[in-house]
Amino acid sequence: MDISAQQLTLIGLAALLLMVAGHLFWRPMRWVFTIAFNSLLGILMLGGTNLVGGYFGFTLPVNLASALIAGFLGVPGMILLIMLKYLMI
Repeated sequence: MDISAQQLTLIGLAALLLMVAGHLFWRPMRWVFTIAFNSLLGILMLGGTNLVGGYFGFTLPVNLASALIAGFLGVPGMILLIMLKYLMI
């Protein structure tokens, strides 16, 4: 199997094009993965709070907004959600 110089050049250009396309699509997708990961962390924190708080009659709603707040802000976000719950009562 003989590969000519023209075929080798085309393979190299195709590989370069794939690398550039991958780099261009990775940056926007990185934000999607970051949001998804932080939402998952928020859901886990809310679930843990509801698990422990359930013994004391305290729960927080698990929805997209509260998961994003808890995921992005962490412990201060959880404190914010607790404060908002008591302000709404």
